[in-house]
This record gives sequence, C-alpha cells and structure tokens, in this order.
Amino acid sequence: MVLTQLSEKFDRVFVHRDSLPSPLAQRLMDEWPREKITVVDEKPLADLSGELSPVEFSRSKRLLYVAPYAGQFFKRCPGSQPGLACCNYFVLNLGLQCDMNCSYCYLQSFINTPMLTIYSNLDAALAELKDLHRSAGDQHVRVGTGETIDSLSLDPLTLYSRQLIASFRDFPKWTLEFKTKSAHVEQFLDEPHAGNVVCSWSVNPQNVIEHEEHGTASLDERLRAAQACLARGFKLAFHVDPMIWHHEWRDSYSALIDAICARFTPLDVPYLSLGSLRFQPEQRAMMRERFGLKSYVTQGETFASADGKQRYDQSTRQEMFKFVMEEFKRRDPRWRVVLCMETPETWLKTAGQSPFRDGRIQDLFNRDVLAAVNAAP
Repeated sequence: MVLTQLSEKFDRVFVHRDSLPSPLAQRLMDEWPREKITVVDEKPLADLSGELSPVEFSRSKRLLYVAPYAGQFFKRCPGSQPGLACCNYFVLNLGLQCDMNCSYCYLQSFINTPMLTIYSNLDAALAELKDLHRSAGDQHVRVGTGETIDSLSLDPLTLYSRQLIASFRDFPKWTLEFKTKSAHVEQFLDEPHAGNVVCSWSVNPQNVIEHEEHGTASLDERLRAAQACLARGFKLAFHVDPMIWHHEWRDSYSALIDAICARFTPLDVPYLSLGSLRFQPEQRAMMRERFGLKSYVTQGETFASADGKQRYDQSTRQEMFKFVMEEFKRRDPRWRVVLCMETPETWLKTAGQSPFRDGRIQDLFNRDVLAAVNAAP
C-alpha cells in the first residue's frame, strides 16, 4: 500500500541504464507500474539547465530519476560555514530534491535539476564511509542523511535505511541520524542495530504544518512514528526548525512543547535543536509565486545577515529561541537544547554561554572530531 502511494507521487520515472543492476532499480521495476518507467542512457531533460522557474521547480517533484552518483557523498554540514557555531554534524547525500513541498524549503534556491534524483550506488557511499572510518573511527562522528533529500519519505522504496543501520553496526562510536518529516519507519524497525542510530523529526506546531509543510506527515503522525522507534531501542531527536514567526507563535510553540513532553522525556531524546527561518534572498520571489502572500514565511520581516541569508532580526530570533528553551526546561530541566545555524553571539545572548563551554552539550562541539575527519586521507 505504501509503495502504491509513493508511486502515485510521480508522473514519470527515469532509470539510467547503469543503475539497472542495483536493488533499487530492480525493486522499482518489480513494484511500480512499468508504463511510468523509462530506461535512459543519458540524463533526461538535459535542455532544462540553470535556474528553475517556479513552475519547473514544482514539476521537478513529480519526476523521478534513478542514477549512480560520481561525486563525494560525505561532507560537512552547511552549518560549518564561517561565523556559525557548528555542532560537528556531517551529511551523507543519497539524492537530490524532496517529494514533499514545504513553503520555506531551501532547495528552492539550490536545485537546478528538473527531477527528483535518487542515487542508486549506495554501495559506493558505504565504501566511502568505511574508508573514512579507518582514520576517524575513534571519534564520535555524527552522520545524517537528510540534507538534500528527506531521509525516510521514499525509504519504503529504497530500503536504504536497512543497509545503513547494518553498516553502522561496524561503526560503534559513530552515530547515524535519519531526519524526516514523514512517518515511514515500519520498513526498518526489525533491523538489528548497535544503539547508535538516531531517528529524528523536524517538527513544527500543527497549524504551521498545515499552513507551510505541504505533503508532510501531521505532528501526531510524526510523534507516533517516534514512539514506535523508541519502542525498538532507537534514539530520538527533534528539530524545531525552522521556527516561523506568526501572530500566535507563542501559543503554537507552547502547544508543540506540550505534545512532545507528554510523550517523551529527556532520557528518550539525547538533544533537541532550534533554528529560525532563513533563506537566500533570491528565494523570496520563488516562495511568493509558489505559495502566495498568505504564507507565514512571506509575511514576517527578514533582513540580510552576515552569511548573506535572510533571517529575522537577532532580537526576534533570541526571543523565540529563549521562549522555547525556557518552556522545555520549565517542564524538565534535563532537556538538552542546541541552536542550529546560529552565531556564537546568538548562543551567548540566548543561552547565556558559548556552546563550546557548556558542559551539558560540549560533546557535540568537540573540535577533535573535525580535526580527525580533516586529517583522514
């Protein structure tokens, strides 16, 4: 049933001939309508290059391309750019574009390919990780898969989660994180794991989900999926990101915190992260055309920040972060809350100290991890 629903998201599917031997391509051929699938020798729609129009971007979510990737899968999180306090997060990119449709998605200013692409050569990505592990295996390296494609929304088709979990049994000091806005977890719950797999959800209040996160799982569905993972011994994380200002934001985020704290304790969730709305300046026109002026993200006033992105002013971000931090801590002081894609100055004015000196979260900011990964051949 889930595979049928996923198939209905796409009008056409292109499979590169070099991908045909892959388990992903074989599963596609076996499970999805063959009339949708075309085998190609070259990347299709090559005449569409450069910046996509809003119409082309929307259409890219309805076209699927399965092909091997020739580049480097593993890299540092974008939060590592100068001026931001990075929590030593690394990403493993296994595709490009998302089948969901959030109004604020940064891919709108990043994607220049007219199709959602899944890389078929997962074996090459795992080999890359194994090579790195030989040099940095003693460090606590955190690897996530949800930067340029949602970690789990298409996983009932790819089943990449199962292979990744199995591989990380050989990396006991490393952590694998799936980050998603879907509720697709049943496909890997029976996979034995080494206790080093974090299932995480980007979450927002239900009114923000309905208003801005189109095609995603509801808040209740996400939290129920998290409970299912917790019952199987997986670790959890929640990312309240991006926080979006709207007139009722305090009530909305207070209700979100109540929903999380009613089902989980700080012992269940190693950390929570907070981030605010941010986007490239050129993305504003794309968002307005695709989602209109009634969208929350086009209503709030934003300003150019030092990294070139549009953000709420620092006082607004601090107010929102501090409110959520204090609300979590009021319910239980053991909650570990970190900021994502923020400056050390915002950390200091919001949390009262630098993350590099906060003993409760210092392990996430250990500079030895980065040194070890950079030293790897």
